[in-house]
Amino acid sequence: MRKAGAGRHGELFTWNMPLDLAQTTTTTSTTVPGPPCVLGVDEAGRGPVLGPMVYGIFYLPLPLSDPLLRTTHHFDDSKVLTPTFRSALMSTLCTPATDLHTSCGWAISSLSARDIGAGMLRPAGAGYNLNAQAMDATVDLIRGVYARGVNVTEIYVDTIGPPAAYQAKLERVFPMAKVTVAKKADSLYPSVSAASVCAKVTRDAALETLWRNRGGGGGGGDGEEAATMDWGSGYPSDARCSSWLKANMHPVFGWGPECRFSWGTAKDLLEVGKAGPVKVDWPVDEDADTLRVTDFFVGRDEREKDSDELGTWFGTPAGLEAF
Repeated sequence: MRKAGAGRHGELFTWNMPLDLAQTTTTTSTTVPGPPCVLGVDEAGRGPVLGPMVYGIFYLPLPLSDPLLRTTHHFDDSKVLTPTFRSALMSTLCTPATDLHTSCGWAISSLSARDIGAGMLRPAGAGYNLNAQAMDATVDLIRGVYARGVNVTEIYVDTIGPPAAYQAKLERVFPMAKVTVAKKADSLYPSVSAASVCAKVTRDAALETLWRNRGGGGGGGDGEEAATMDWGSGYPSDARCSSWLKANMHPVFGWGPECRFSWGTAKDLLEVGKAGPVKVDWPVDEDADTLRVTDFFVGRDEREKDSDELGTWFGTPAGLEAF
């Protein structure tokens, strides 16, 4: 397992629960690949103004995909499963000696609200949009599985845009696998359903942690924390979320690391005249683009002309002749 970043303070967070399906070498010159595996990719939290966007991957041997995930454990699109059932699946997955723990591997990458906003709000021409951030997170997670020697032969992804274009990009990066990108993949392919559960449970836990860091109370347990958090689900369409944003906006700094400042919802509230934030004027140095290095040095004649008691008290300014 590996984790990077602290997550709770708004940094990128990655967690891997690897499965030992690496290639095995039988002779000094021949490498026999491990069992062919299927890998699914899905995300949770693409649209909210609060909290991270979490990407999850899930992989296991191909023959086990349908019987283990769909038939035995009833994985499905996380949105149609109850919070209690999602948490129970995750608990089984993380419990040693269970069939899910011994047969499956998974990983998540949590893109914090702060990182998302910082990327999207870069200066003109250098913006790092959400689709690009999502693509990079997907590629990094899949590469991590290949780096452990897992023989992934099929990859299924829930699309973040036009499926054909997204699929073509991934096929160029992973030509060794059959890549399928489809709408509603989290309902069609068991490995994507499992990835969606990993991503959703992780995002729910992240929201609860962010809420506690702001001094809020604990969640309701079993994924029911949204019912006891004043900001609700974190989606702009959630009345509790919009009400919380309006009631808890700092007049200068807005909100904390839980907020995506690049979202229109946050931008509108921060506009002067709509919610009453403090207007900040940043001084502009009109000569900033015309200054030369030599402008910082004084010539002999100018030094003698402009010198005064305070200007020479601690020494004489160096002229160009000193260099």
